[in-house]
Amino acid sequence: MKFIPRSLPARIGIAIVIGILVGLVAPQWLARIAATFNMLMARFLGFMIPLIIIGFVAPAIAGTGTRAGKLLVATALLAYVATFLAGLMSYGICHATYPAIIHTADVPAAGAEAEAVEVKAFFDVDMPPILPVTTSLALAFLLGLGTAATGGGAMRRGLDQLRDIVALTIDRAILPLLPPYIAGIFLVMTLEGRVGAILVTFAGIIGVIFVMHILILLLQYAIAGAIARRNPLRMLRTMLPAYLTALGTQSSAATIPVTLRQTIKMGVSEDIAGFTVPLCATIHMSGSTLKIVACAMALMMMHGIDCPLPLYLHFIAMLGITIIAAPGIPGGAIMASLGLLGSILGFDASMQGMMIALYIAMDSFGTACNVTGDGALAAIIDRFFGPARSR
Repeated sequence: MKFIPRSLPARIGIAIVIGILVGLVAPQWLARIAATFNMLMARFLGFMIPLIIIGFVAPAIAGTGTRAGKLLVATALLAYVATFLAGLMSYGICHATYPAIIHTADVPAAGAEAEAVEVKAFFDVDMPPILPVTTSLALAFLLGLGTAATGGGAMRRGLDQLRDIVALTIDRAILPLLPPYIAGIFLVMTLEGRVGAILVTFAGIIGVIFVMHILILLLQYAIAGAIARRNPLRMLRTMLPAYLTALGTQSSAATIPVTLRQTIKMGVSEDIAGFTVPLCATIHMSGSTLKIVACAMALMMMHGIDCPLPLYLHFIAMLGITIIAAPGIPGGAIMASLGLLGSILGFDASMQGMMIALYIAMDSFGTACNVTGDGALAAIIDRFFGPARSR
């Protein structure tokens, strides 16, 4: 067991390789077992979606809502605008570049080839979610804002316990099962003759997303440098330790001490940094949103589905709210976004599984982008609310 890597992206990568290799020689009965497991896992993920939304969003709103004031409103608004614009930039770049690397005709449907077969599960289990996605969001806001307004100690503790239960379920049940789930998906796709073109396309998508991460950080620090009247490249270099730490931890929350230290070294006042960095680690998700939008567009284009701007404006606007407080665990953002992928973009279980695999393969880079961008937001807030404003 000590030879199994602890890194989730590494385990996902190994699972993809195993799924493809086994799929090349797997008999029909083994593929149907994998398809049955995939179905059960997909049903369980669907069941967990409302609980993930309520468990993440409600405690986050309850926690930040108690700290009323202009600083909180300004930081939250700036973080949301940065997240939204990152998603919009991702849409624009992907819309311009993807047609050159993604070809719908190269991704056949299940059973399309003569030698391919359609793999079906042995049985189906109905496990409906307790609430629709939109209702879950509305309830999360109601509980979060109500708890913040009333200062309800019992309700606050209850929401915190719900968050802990959901996080524990993801950490102990969902994440350990993701590698076999991804392996099963690629096993079935291999047997159905669909995996070759998908892997080739994945390589091009990962390259585009990595370049976009660099561009968004350069843009954020160019804006922050202009507002704070500092050298943006020097600011970005100061935040490099936080970026490298996030690559290893894959968690914005776990990187807060390093992010806070480097933000202060960058010239942000201690009071402003101490408020904005922990808050932005929860609500600022530019890198994750950029990556989710890019992966979702890629999968839709691969399946011949249109990606109109109004649809993605709706998706990005909701995504910036839904994935707040998800950075506490690796892969939390994609877990929280599954509901929107299904309800707004129409992703089925197979597309959601590929989305998880593609996202988690680059999870650490999205987290590093989030964390490094927190320093830029802190510098902007410090320019308007810090001690230097009174000079």
